[in-house]
Amino acid sequence: MNTVRWNPIREFDGLFGRNSELASFPNTERTNHWYPPVDIHETENGYNIDMEVPAVDPKDIDVSVKDGVLTVSGERKSEVVGDDEKRGKSHRVERYYGAFARSFRLPEDADETQIKAKVDKGVLYLELNKQKEVAPRNIKIEVN
Repeated sequence: MNTVRWNPIREFDGLFGRNSELASFPNTERTNHWYPPVDIHETENGYNIDMEVPAVDPKDIDVSVKDGVLTVSGERKSEVVGDDEKRGKSHRVERYYGAFARSFRLPEDADETQIKAKVDKGVLYLELNKQKEVAPRNIKIEVN
């Protein structure tokens, strides 16, 4: 039998740990929602949005655009709910599961009709082209 020394600091881990109710941000209630982190980059020809979606089936991701807002939503399903015989009793669960949604207002020069999306190694890659500049045109005024 192994002897484990009591460490009072370890008791604070559950109280102030990353997933505790007291450490949750922006509010103190635990929810089933999580927010995948993103990187957004602008290039000469467009915009790239890279979103971390590890362990999310691409079939469970929805990308939509409406009124200049790009929305990515989906769900990461839990592999195990509660305890099971194969995995044993859970002592700590730090990964978030459940639904997620992120929305981004697109710049005016983003072409909403030309969006490419792919998933590779747990990252969703979105590519948006910039619209080509429309040259001003002269309009002839008719005189009656």
